[in-house]
Amino acid sequence: MMGPALAAQLGALAACIVLFLPLGMAGWHLSRNKVLFFSGALFISLAVVVHLAPHLPSLSLLLLSSLSPSIGTEGTSSSDSIPAASFSSCIPFLHDLAWHQESPSSSATWQWTPAAHAAGCDFQRVSRPDASDLLNGSWILVAGDSQARLLTLAFLRLLLDPVALPPVESDLFRRHSDYHASLADRGITLDFVWAPFEPNLTALLRSLRRRSPAARPDVIVLGSGLWHMLHFTNSSLFGESLTWLKRAAVALLSTAPAHPPHIFWLGLPMLVNSMLNTEEKRVRMNETVWDEYDQELGESTILRSDGGPCLLLDIGSLSQGCGRGCTTDGMHYDNVVYEAALHIMLNALLIESQQRI
Repeated sequence: MMGPALAAQLGALAACIVLFLPLGMAGWHLSRNKVLFFSGALFISLAVVVHLAPHLPSLSLLLLSSLSPSIGTEGTSSSDSIPAASFSSCIPFLHDLAWHQESPSSSATWQWTPAAHAAGCDFQRVSRPDASDLLNGSWILVAGDSQARLLTLAFLRLLLDPVALPPVESDLFRRHSDYHASLADRGITLDFVWAPFEPNLTALLRSLRRRSPAARPDVIVLGSGLWHMLHFTNSSLFGESLTWLKRAAVALLSTAPAHPPHIFWLGLPMLVNSMLNTEEKRVRMNETVWDEYDQELGESTILRSDGGPCLLLDIGSLSQGCGRGCTTDGMHYDNVVYEAALHIMLNALLIESQQRI
């Protein structure tokens, strides 16, 4: 059976023969009439571009980038706005952040490194108005443990006026509870589901699959591992659970091929063992166990980088970049870490949503 790459090459060769041969003949017969020759050459050249564009992905992407609208950021000119159609080649640069802290008592700050812009990605912090535009009409579902709850808080801090935050934070941080927010004026629905173990997440995705595609979330963020590490301390069992979770995610995506949800995986934070607040945690949640769980995550192939359905939000690298000064209990980090993860996610959504135009 002929492969798609070979078929594309043969199609391009046939197009060249069919279209360039008349051009050569036109040049032979019309060489005495330059105006007529160049008019014919221009017409046939345009025809060549139209016929060959499907066989040249880079050309198609270039045309897409010139036609797609861009989303600007607050306080920047149009030339500095987030590009409307960044390419998938930008995804590997999303986590290339540089961290800075002027003094031990000051808050850490971050920015994308110059290398992250090497491919013309031009990542930007997404402003509140632009985030509202990007997510307008979307249902965002964040499910997992306390790390997922902290990402939900970062969402709310970006979308809401600071004056409205105190009662929201009180509701969000009710122990082991779910949270729902409907921002009717923005057309955004945000849900947090307390699901600390992988089977909880698998059951959640299976329940979503039973819904019609129109009644499913547009963005799904999943994260787990800390509770499993503490209560089971069995990396092999964790990896097995992730395999079932991956299957549920793939099944969910397969039933909505036209408009599949964007699915993200929230990675484990760096653990500072000496700062963990119980002896049980210090024994069970050490560096060796963390490495074993991280290895199982890779071997489960649930991540997009390994051919899976979930794009990683690497809290491990972000928390390590921010450092020990960004945590008081060795496990949960300052808002700046989850803020960085949120802006990475929003830039990924900009890339992927434009590719689906």
